[in-house]
Amino acid sequence: MPSEQTPAAVASAHPQGRPPSRSVVALGGGHGLHAALSGLRRVTRDLTAIVTVADDGGSSGRIRREFGVLPPGDLRMALAALCGDDAWGTTWSRVIQHRFGGNGGHGDDGASEVAGALAADCDGLSGHAVGNVLIVALWELLGDTVQGLDWVGRLLGAHGRVLPMSSVPLDLVAEVEGADPDRPDEVSIVQGQVACATTTGRVRSVSLIPADPPACREAVDAIGAADWVVLGPGSWFTSVLPHLLVPELAAALLGTRARRLVALNLAPQPGETEGFSPHAHLEVLADHAPDLAVDVVLADRVAARGAIPELEKAAGLLGARLVLADLAVDDGTPRHDPRRLAGAFAQIFEGE
Repeated sequence: MPSEQTPAAVASAHPQGRPPSRSVVALGGGHGLHAALSGLRRVTRDLTAIVTVADDGGSSGRIRREFGVLPPGDLRMALAALCGDDAWGTTWSRVIQHRFGGNGGHGDDGASEVAGALAADCDGLSGHAVGNVLIVALWELLGDTVQGLDWVGRLLGAHGRVLPMSSVPLDLVAEVEGADPDRPDEVSIVQGQVACATTTGRVRSVSLIPADPPACREAVDAIGAADWVVLGPGSWFTSVLPHLLVPELAAALLGTRARRLVALNLAPQPGETEGFSPHAHLEVLADHAPDLAVDVVLADRVAARGAIPELEKAAGLLGARLVLADLAVDDGTPRHDPRRLAGAFAQIFEGE
């Protein structure tokens, strides 16, 4: 039977004092990683985010093409999530997330990836996020990607460290079934993160270009030293699974002494995982990393309703126990509540 967490227990994490110093590494990108980090920073003082670097839309895509650097948008969002709840943290979080007005599109903040991609050739600061510009400025000044991110983290007072999953920009390639409505059984190839995320077909698998990218050394070391590694929530094919396709990261995930937790999404994502059941996410994970064992699968109680036996079976095939909790915000939208996530993480970490 799956473990059940009570709403009262999940509502708060460590109300009596500072969180413990267990080492936690979270892998992902975009809004899913932002949610995970917003919860995790409340339950550990030793937190590292490892972030996908395949974005090709919006401000990140424009910067990537013009300067030949890693796309900064997902890295910026992770840094914003690690800002504290005091005036300094909330102000700097808003500053780095602020986007200059005009017709430059939005893209990498999730507001409109398509608009961001279409605006890729716009000039000037229009559509760029302040944090993206700040990150790239430090990369140019210091000549070191990790040092630049560390300096931004110091400025923000970030409760953790942000690292890229690879030291080079990556491109996503997806096998998609039924991208052409007139040929629903035909499998085609789609390239680019925005194209993969917005395809009208069913994504079957993803791969990377280059196929054997170098991992960020500090990211590999962080996984090796971790007590817990958290995968998800987030865009499954474009933010979560790519980490398993970087050979050095995959090897580190297999070899680490850390316990591994997979946090599932609250709802399928239009385009990318439309029509996916909760257990289908785990089956796809197993397809991309067949040797990866998992200790805990965390799912929202409401999102799993009606599919708990199948979800528990899929978790068991990964070696994991299933934990159900109330994780969503109260307004009915499929968004994780950071404090509820924090409570769920705290209970899991302390119970293992």
